[in-house]
Amino acid sequence: MNFAILHPDVQDYINHNLKTDPTALILKGVPFEEVSVAEVVEQIEAKSRCEKKLPTWFQQPNIYYSNKLNIEQTSSEITAAYKSRLISGKSLIDLTGGFGVDAYYFAKTFEKVTHCELNADLSKMVKHNFEVLKVSNIKTCATDGLEELQHSSKTYDWIYVDPSRRHESKGKVFFLKDCLPNIPDHLELIWSRSKNILIKTSPLLDITLGINELKYVKSIHIVAVNNEVKELLWTLERGFSGQIAIKTTNIKNDYSEDFEFFMADESQIETIYSEPLAYLYEPNSAIMKSGGFNSLTTAYNVSKLHKHSHLYTSYNLLEFPGRAFKIIKTVPYNKKALKKLSIEKANITTRNFPEAVQNIRKTLKIKDGGEHYLFFTTNINNDKVLLVCLKADCEH
Repeated sequence: MNFAILHPDVQDYINHNLKTDPTALILKGVPFEEVSVAEVVEQIEAKSRCEKKLPTWFQQPNIYYSNKLNIEQTSSEITAAYKSRLISGKSLIDLTGGFGVDAYYFAKTFEKVTHCELNADLSKMVKHNFEVLKVSNIKTCATDGLEELQHSSKTYDWIYVDPSRRHESKGKVFFLKDCLPNIPDHLELIWSRSKNILIKTSPLLDITLGINELKYVKSIHIVAVNNEVKELLWTLERGFSGQIAIKTTNIKNDYSEDFEFFMADESQIETIYSEPLAYLYEPNSAIMKSGGFNSLTTAYNVSKLHKHSHLYTSYNLLEFPGRAFKIIKTVPYNKKALKKLSIEKANITTRNFPEAVQNIRKTLKIKDGGEHYLFFTTNINNDKVLLVCLKADCEH
């Protein structure tokens, strides 16, 4: 860590070049002796990524940024704030502190927070940033979080951990045992220091497999921002034996779509199926990840088109956690019927349908966009159909 980065002249240079092509800066060089062009470019690239993701950091002068990979992997302020509203108490330890965004927000709901980060330089940066941000109730430790637990008998109200994919693993990670730290292997140590655990994982992690790897799972939160699932949050309580609650949220600019159900109830619900009625509903991405498709029908009084289509319908327009459409017509999927459409531009979605969107566009010569929404799906009779829709105005 080079504190010369924080010199006012260097900071001015960084702020004036946030929109400059990094390649041009590297070729040109920087007018400073105590900092290299690589260090300055790293700060510019990292800070640029924070403008929307971490506005508190971006707007605060004299923040020292870690590399852009750390910034990409850190929680956004939106999701960190959501986590901080889930739990509270006197003490929390963050075993995998990183850039410190989650710890910053936990400090608003806990009296004392301990931030553990194995990378000594990153730990030093975070300590500096907390001082700049005037946060005084976070203790930073340049150590492995699990080692901190092993070498101390201190207990905490909550333990938080954000395991990352192992460097040697390739492709998608579906198991917690494939992450670092390996939480399943260290649960007994963690339980010896707290009765409450909050784990953040990638949205790619399989929920059922995760439950099987862990103990005492109390709830799972599926967090989406503007319909993109960002993270799964697992709350564990030592000795818990009740039903697991699945809680979904899709955070938008001025409101959020929230839906929850108990996992054990999902398979017991008798779902009502129907032909397409007057309105069509598509669940948001958090609900799609949750698998609570049967629970939706009872919670919102809607019928399902098909067991595997995950589209819903009703006679009257209802508030629904997702997108709502007015069904203009239902068309059987055959050449004769499709030729009569005369639609040149539309938004196309497929659900439980054998053809890919790209192939459908090519076959029907339909451009992307416009006011029409075409849903290619399978109905209750296992027939392939097309639903021609317009957006319904039921959003907040």
